Amino acid sequence: MEFCRVHAVALVSLLLFITPVVHGWGIDGHLTVCKIAQARLSEAAANAVKNLLPGSAENDLGSVCSWADRVKFRYHWSSALHYIDTPDNLCTYQYNRDCKDENGVKDRCVAGAINNYTTQLLSYDNSASQYNLTEALMFLSHFIGDIHQPLHVGFTSDRGANTIDVHWYTRKTVLHHVWDDSIIETAEERFYQSNVDGLIDAIQTNITGNWADQVKTWETCSRNNTACPDIYATEGIKAACDWAYKGVTEDSVLEDDYFLSRLPIVNLRLAQGGVRLAATLNRIFG
Repeated sequence: MEFCRVHAVALVSLLLFITPVVHGWGIDGHLTVCKIAQARLSEAAANAVKNLLPGSAENDLGSVCSWADRVKFRYHWSSALHYIDTPDNLCTYQYNRDCKDENGVKDRCVAGAINNYTTQLLSYDNSASQYNLTEALMFLSHFIGDIHQPLHVGFTSDRGANTIDVHWYTRKTVLHHVWDDSIIETAEERFYQSNVDGLIDAIQTNITGNWADQVKTWETCSRNNTACPDIYATEGIKAACDWAYKGVTEDSVLEDDYFLSRLPIVNLRLAQGGVRLAATLNRIFG
């Protein structure tokens, strides 16, 4: 996962010219996670982000939060780092059992990637750091978003519901895409005039309101670790079983009953992802 240092300005200036591919969360989901995180950064973390993202729009995370999806074809090795495959129907996650790629190589999953890029960023104050810290920041910001999408910790046989065909109202898609994009897009159309900023504002209002008493727990990392992806993955597979997979079979038609009951879970996971990304960066750079 290591590669040579490149000039940060040149790297970030190229971001918008890379062809997009399939996303984990959609673009708006990742943008939401990173916008929530940006507003919660400490001064030290905000300065570090600014230093590592020269040339990006307002030096903010939101402008680069989907970069890791756009470079899958350039960095083929990175594709396995976006998800975790767990044994079918167990609805449990274990790092030593599940964090591996399709070839069985250990630590190559989204939890392992979060650990790796956290470690890289902890060398930020070391002028002799061997890592490309701009890329490490962009990968970490994206992967903390990915691990909060429940079907990024899904079943092995259906590849996180990528092979389960469904209809989202009248449109044919796969269940994974429903959770990456469709629920968010439908919420934006119905409630926020197709504006992602309205969704972000609503979630931020809940973070300081309805969820305020939970936020400290979300931010806390066990055993004083800097990042806690195992907690997030354990929550993810539980949400996948309780909400994403539940009641869905091949060719299910998913309409208002599914949308309105699952939207609160999507909003919660986006909120948790943003809060935890900020907390992780604050610990790294603080």
